[in-house]
Amino acid sequence: MLIKKQKLEGTYVVLEPLEECHIEPLKDAVLDGEAWKLWFANVPSTEEMAGYVSHAIAEMEHGNIAYAVRSKSTGNVVGTTRYYHVDHANRRAMVGYTWYADSAKRTPINTECKLLLLSNLFEQSQAIAVEFRTHFFNHASRNAIERLGAKLDGILRNHQIMKDGSYRDTVVYSIIASEWPAAKSNLLSKLAP
Repeated sequence: MLIKKQKLEGTYVVLEPLEECHIEPLKDAVLDGEAWKLWFANVPSTEEMAGYVSHAIAEMEHGNIAYAVRSKSTGNVVGTTRYYHVDHANRRAMVGYTWYADSAKRTPINTECKLLLLSNLFEQSQAIAVEFRTHFFNHASRNAIERLGAKLDGILRNHQIMKDGSYRDTVVYSIIASEWPAAKSNLLSKLAP
C-alpha cells in the first residue's frame, strides 16, 4: 500500500500536503477557539506550531502524510489532519491529528475531509482498514468518529501520559474495507444539499 503525497480536493475543502508556508496560517487557525487549552487534546499552541509542522513534514518521509485543510469558501487554512502510523505491509493506517478553527466546526469541512481521506485510502491505496484514536474524555471527537460510521474496537487504558501529567485512556475505532461502501454512502448523504 502506498499513499501518495498529493493534494486532495472536494467541493468544500482542499487538503494540501503540509509545508512550512502553512505555519503562519495554522497559527491564525488555532487562535480561533484556542483548542490547545483543552486538557484532553494534543493541539499545538502558536508557539509550538513551527515544531509541530516541521515534525509532521519529517514524518512524510515515512509515508505519514499531513495536510493543511483549506476552506474553499474563504480561502483560509482552517486546520490540519493526517495519515499516521501507516503500515504498508498490512495495508492500514490511522487518521488523526485533526483539529479545526472554531469557525470550521459544524460545517461540511470535517465530513468532506474524512470523505477525501478515506476514499483515497480505500479506493486508491487499497487499504484494508483505517483506525481512529482519541482521548476517552474527548466526547466531541468520539461523536464525530462515530458519525463517520467507525466501530468501537476498545479502550487502551493508561495508554499515554499527557502534557499535564494525567494518563490518557485512548478510545480506538476502525472502519474496515468491507464497511467502506456504507460509510461512504453515509458521508455523501451528510454532504448532500
